[in-house]
Parts: sequence; C-alpha cells; structure tokens
Amino acid sequence: MVKRCADEIREAAVIVVGSGLAGMVTALKLQPARVLLVTKSRIGEGSSSSLAQGGIAAAVAENDHPGLHADDTESVGKGLSDERMVRIITEAAPQEVNWLTEIGARFDLQEDGFFSLGKEGAHSRRRILHAQGDKTGWELVRSLKAAVRASSQIEVLENSLVADLVKEEGRISGILLRRGDGAWVQVKSPVTIFATGGVGALFGQTTNPEESTGDGLAMAFRAGAALADMEFVQFHPTALYSEKRPLPLLTEALRGEGAVLVDDQGHRFMKEIHPMGELAPRDVVSRAIWNRRRKGIQVFLDCTPIWNEGFPSRFPTVMDNCRDNGLDPSKDPIPVVTAAHYHIGGILTGPDGRTTLPGLWACGEAAATMIHGANRLASNSLLEALIVGSRVATDIREHGLEFPRGKVSSGEISIEWSEARPELKKRITEIMWSKVGLLRCGASLGESLEELEDLERKLGEGLSWERNMVTVGKLIARSALMRKESRGVHYRTDYPSSDPYWNKHICLEGDSSFTVSAGSDPMEEMQQ
Repeated sequence: MVKRCADEIREAAVIVVGSGLAGMVTALKLQPARVLLVTKSRIGEGSSSSLAQGGIAAAVAENDHPGLHADDTESVGKGLSDERMVRIITEAAPQEVNWLTEIGARFDLQEDGFFSLGKEGAHSRRRILHAQGDKTGWELVRSLKAAVRASSQIEVLENSLVADLVKEEGRISGILLRRGDGAWVQVKSPVTIFATGGVGALFGQTTNPEESTGDGLAMAFRAGAALADMEFVQFHPTALYSEKRPLPLLTEALRGEGAVLVDDQGHRFMKEIHPMGELAPRDVVSRAIWNRRRKGIQVFLDCTPIWNEGFPSRFPTVMDNCRDNGLDPSKDPIPVVTAAHYHIGGILTGPDGRTTLPGLWACGEAAATMIHGANRLASNSLLEALIVGSRVATDIREHGLEFPRGKVSSGEISIEWSEARPELKKRITEIMWSKVGLLRCGASLGESLEELEDLERKLGEGLSWERNMVTVGKLIARSALMRKESRGVHYRTDYPSSDPYWNKHICLEGDSSFTVSAGSDPMEEMQQ
C-alpha cells in the first residue's frame, strides 16, 4: 500500500468524469464554461456507449407520439418508472435527436430522406433510430468525440484513473486522480459530474467493457451520497457465446426484424412463454434462455429468416463477430447466452442530475433517475444519457459554477492506495455471477455478502479498484436481499411473484437504508 500526498494540485471550473455519451454530451452543452473531461482510457473508448448496437428511441414517426413512448417505457418498468422523468425523457427525445444530427451524427435514412426506424422488444411502434446498421453507439461516439476535440473550452485528460472524491465542509470539492504518467493529482472544482458508467464487469459474463466496474458508485457512496435501485441489473438475452471478453452483443434489432430463438432441437420456444414471443421484455427472454441453458439445453438465434433482407449491410457488427467465431449467419444458428448488460440503479439524482451531495451531479448509467423502473425499455439508455446530460449542463450553467464563499480549504490530502490484485477481481466476478446473477434467492445472496466481506478483509486498508468492486457488489446484493419479491429484472426464486408492498424504491446511504413509494420524490423525502 502506498501512502503519500498528491504530486500536483490544480483547479478546474467543471470536472466531468467519463467520456461515454453522457459525459461528452454534458461537456459539450456546458460550453462556454471551461471543462476538464477525465477518462480512464482514450476519449470515447472503454465505454458501453460505443458498443451500443440497437439505437436510440424517439417518437419521430407520424404514427408515433411521446405519450406512446412513455406508455411503453412505464409498462416495462413494472410500476417503478417515475412518471415525471419518463415524460421529460420521451418529450425531449425528438429535439435532442435533432441536436445530434446538427453536431454531425449520421443516422440511417430511408430513400425519402426520413429516418429509417427499427423496432425492438416491448415497443409498440417502430421508433429506433440507428446508424450504419448496428453501429449506432460507435457513430454517436464518433460525432461527439469530434465535437469535443474541436472545442477550445474542453480539456481532455486521457488514461487517468479517478481514485476518489474530495469532500470538504460537507460538499464535494473535486477529485483525486492518478494520471497516465503515474502522478497523483488533486483537482479542485465547485462542480463534479460523474458519468462513470455501469457495473457489468462485476459479473463473469457481460457485454460491458472491463472498465465498467462501478467505480463512480463506490466513490459517491464512500463520500456519503445516497444510491437507489441497486438490485436492478439488466441481463441481455442474446450475447454471442464466445471466449471473447466482453461477450459480443447480438442486438435486439435482429429479433425486431424477424430473427427467432430456437433450442438445440430447432424448437422455437418463446411463443409458448409470452404473447410477444422474441420481442417480449428483456427480463422474460433472458430468464427463458437462462433456464434452458442451466438444464443443459443450448439456445441459438436463427437469423436465416431475415438473411435476404439485407442482413450483411444492416448488421455489419454482427457479421464481423460471427466471422470471428467461425459462424455463417446465412446458414448457422448463432449460439447465445445471457450476459450482464445494463445497471438501472446507481447514484440517486433528481431530474437535473443533482445528487444528495452538494457539488456532485451524475448522469448516464451511473445515475438512478428512476426512468427505467424495474426494467429498461430497449434503446432508452442512450436517450436517457443524452437528455439527462443536457439537463445537468443547463442546471450547472444556471446555478453551480462557484464555490460557496468560505466553504473549501486549500489543504492537501493524503493517498492510501493498494495496487491491483487480479485474483481477487476474478473471484468477485465469480461470486456476482453465480450468486447475484439473473436468478437469485435469499440463501445465495446471504452467501455472497459473507464472501464479499471476507474479500474486503483480505484487501486490507487503502483504496483500490477491487475495493470499489466489492463495495458495489455488496450494495447490489444487499438491496436484492431486501427486495423480497420478483419484479422486472430482479428475480427471486424464493419470492417468484411481485408483491404490491414492494411497489417502492430501495435507497442506501451509509449503513442505513430507506424505501420510497413509487411516485414519490426520494430527493424531497430526504430533505424533509
């Protein structure tokens, strides 16, 4: 363990941590304020945004309306979607999509010049905008990255790992980071925005990059911020069964266009499980696949019904992934597995991204805005990142660019840092996959908490990435153990039905927990 003071102390008007869609949108919309954008790897890389294939949902078609989009979102959310936030997101979607095109995003168009729209699970209309077929995330990141690089107001600090938040006089006053050259830097700022992504890399099988270890959540919780909905981890039903990590994603748009799921006997089983078949909500499809695989039954995605519909040009990423694994989707069914994909919970925020800690905002997958409820509607994640990132920027421009007078000292802080222990990281992912995965029960969740606490003791004192993983893993397991029902992506084999009593959100703050009824404002309740 290393204990030392920072090598450098500097200041920034605004700090944005994370360079996925949410982080870059926020940084761009904060202009003309000067922004320091800090990212673990290179800008736009290492984020789930760049891997997103399906697209971004918006009610732009003549036969669609934001109200219909909102209804679909709330239906999938199983009673826990915040109606106010859902309306904010769905109503702002068409305008914000236009903003993306203005900065250079190139969505796929029809011959008449209008957006080419796809359909995905649980959507009642074709409203999924996509780019280069299944490279939507890549295209959005490309256009945003170009705009960030062109801005004289945004300083990008790449290959820099944020180790902790700095808290002084009850508010966040900046961050502590380790720069790519190994130097420790304390950055002081009245405004810190966490767009740090999700938690998928805590699980043994995931579609997320290895950077998605929940660091932002761990740091915010350590500093005293409230977290919410931590138990709701969405598993994608169709990752390509492969030795590659992260697992290659097989976009839901494949099923939207007519690809079907079959077992190793060629039997199409989803029609027997849900009236929407392959386009049932993701939690339903994921559990159907999980249950078959644990019985030794292999599951495949059969794309041959849609091969002649321009498959290679519509799904180039899927084509490349199949070829890399020796598969020909024109004739070979593609073997699939479920994989940790998206975290609905995170740092509790209000509609403008404010957390319970003064000086700290959050957006994107790191935030719990309660839009998604207990289950995220397909292609709403990029949309949430876009719109909440925009709202964060507006709120900060109007209210948050200066320290309250006399609130922040100039004193240095010490660092206690433990170097990486890969064997512990591997063990954490095994525990989370086997005991806090798609199917849970009280006994396995209790065992996971005991095992994670044992690993925590082995880590000793000091900060580390493994400590962050253990912290977040415990919070997910703790919330999952509290919620004694099954709802959306949270499924308890010992409580297989939904319980009206649990039509509420679980919030965690330090050693305490509290619940907030659906429809209530947890931020307001905490202030009372």
